[in-house]
Amino acid sequence: MKKLSHAEISANRAKPDKLHEVKRAPVYALIDSVRSSYNVGSIFRTSDGAMIEKLYLCGYTPHPPNKDILKTALGATESVPWEYIKDPVEAVRKLKSEGVKIAALEQTDSGRNYYEIEKEEYPVCLVVGNEITGVSAPLIKECDFALEIPQYGIKQSLNVAVAYGIAIFELRKIFDLSKGSADQ
Repeated sequence: MKKLSHAEISANRAKPDKLHEVKRAPVYALIDSVRSSYNVGSIFRTSDGAMIEKLYLCGYTPHPPNKDILKTALGATESVPWEYIKDPVEAVRKLKSEGVKIAALEQTDSGRNYYEIEKEEYPVCLVVGNEITGVSAPLIKECDFALEIPQYGIKQSLNVAVAYGIAIFELRKIFDLSKGSADQ
């Protein structure tokens, strides 16, 4: 075993001028009132890694060209389609009108584990809320269901960018697995 060089890794990645040809997962993300530019930059970079369809930044979430986002995202603001819509409910209603299911990443009285999403629930938009208060009550009312990451320690939650990374890659994995089984 040997570690791959940057050139070897890059050889298997899409090039910026060919991104329009890449098949993205039918997964969207809505980030509402996340205050840390570093968390937003990390979410951009993770979104690129999962090759999601689009990222919506809402509320008071900072957005490019914020220098701290750009520093943390390492160019992902150019490879991830994104849009700023101040009102998250407006963004959710837009997505719903396009047939997208809306899933809050939040602990609720009817939530289910983040890995229990079904292929029939795609396309899906993962909604992530503020670092302290989470997804707002008005936004939860607009969601079709809630997904949560089980917590086994004494803390009640994870960092928002970490939780996003866990959930978004699981959504990507489940989509890829369901796509593979449909082809067989």
